Amino acid sequence: MQTITLHIGLDVHKDSITIAIADPGLKGELRLFGTITNDLQALEKALNRIRKAHPGAILELAYEAGPCGFGIARRLKQLKVSCLVAAPSLIPKQPGSPFKTDKRDARALARLLRAGELTAVYIPEPTDEAIRDLCRARTDAVDDLRRCRHRLKGFLLRHGFRYQGKANWSQPHMRYLRELVLPHPAMKTILEEYLQGIDAAHARVLRIEASMLTLLETWRLKPAVEALMAFRGFQLVASMITVSELGDIHRFAHPRQLMTYLGLVPTESSSGSRQRLGSISRCGNSHQRWLLTECAEHYALPPKISKELSRRQEGQSEAIRALSWKAQNRLHTRFTRLLGRRLQRNKAKIALARELCGFVWAALRTQSCYQQSGNATAK
Repeated sequence: MQTITLHIGLDVHKDSITIAIADPGLKGELRLFGTITNDLQALEKALNRIRKAHPGAILELAYEAGPCGFGIARRLKQLKVSCLVAAPSLIPKQPGSPFKTDKRDARALARLLRAGELTAVYIPEPTDEAIRDLCRARTDAVDDLRRCRHRLKGFLLRHGFRYQGKANWSQPHMRYLRELVLPHPAMKTILEEYLQGIDAAHARVLRIEASMLTLLETWRLKPAVEALMAFRGFQLVASMITVSELGDIHRFAHPRQLMTYLGLVPTESSSGSRQRLGSISRCGNSHQRWLLTECAEHYALPPKISKELSRRQEGQSEAIRALSWKAQNRLHTRFTRLLGRRLQRNKAKIALARELCGFVWAALRTQSCYQQSGNATAK
């Protein structure tokens, strides 16, 4: 008896999963199985029912990456069932279609899986994902701190209070705010609440950074973080965010793939003999793209091995140190040339960030802590 392969599409939502099945062959039947609750046990029961209806069939599943995470994919991997988590932005869609329902989406996923037109996303290890979430929580905490500060400065500006010191949010500035005399009790209450919110947000940032430092000691990718800290502009936070966001660096066979993944390559609209390049694509990982752009700002300064950078480079191999020095010289020279061509400074920063991706890729590829994994494509 010939073994058949059933391609199953899952349209996953918070409360429900709609299942569709595509029979083998280009003209195989495409049918709806039904809708179940978003529960792993209910999904396992549905798969058992499909197996009973098709004895000996091989099941291949696919669902779209989304807010529900990778719990389904990890559970199916434990059950030794093939599951593909599709990149949403790379799913082929029919232009101009006015209909979109859960049933149609499930059928489309099953059909595209059968045709081999779905692109898988990278599924991180559970520990790596937890570290990544912690790093993102730190970024959220910094955003909350900035918003609290902006609210307080906006409140004081409306009432004519301006700090004349050199640095905002320094110790002298905080003393100025706590000694400020306001004319109305309501204004005093507002000031105190804003100050309490700033202190709470700042304490939250410090707690998360302390947790990052503690968990780094037992993380399997600690050597990669330390190697990246040997580069200018990459301290503990930036290095941990970069390593956790990129995941397994070996999934990028070429640095150009990493640049594309971060949305740092220019868009193109060419036809015939005309070639037109536009702004960067801004697709992919926006968090890491923002961080690399900020780190690239350091390479606008002349090359230098500072005392802090020298301390971070202790214990690193000669190859990593040489790569770090090469990055400083190359990127600073490129930045100077771009400004000499009167290119806008922000565009020059993006060019530095794009080239910095190549050095990050080269440094991380030398670390043995990464394990080769072939469960995803670099998208």
